Amino acid sequence: MAGNASYETSWADQWDYNKDPVVYHNNGGGGGSNSTDKYKQKLGEGLGKTKQVASTGFKKVKEGTSVGFQWIKDKYQKTTQKR
Repeated sequence: MAGNASYETSWADQWDYNKDPVVYHNNGGGGGSNSTDKYKQKLGEGLGKTKQVASTGFKKVKEGTSVGFQWIKDKYQKTTQKR
């Protein structure tokens, strides 16, 4: 079996019929900080939403656990009162 030389195609290249996307680098100045600020703002909003959803989920788990333990406690008390 031949070694993996740089001129050989990989398995993915053999079966991928689509061309690789062309990447354009914009080395021009200006406007970079403005677009960065937009991304930071969107990221901050997304993290705020994620934190809120996680907090709500935690409250639901806490409440469900509390109800579950209360149910077990009630069942145990019912069985001990019969004796």
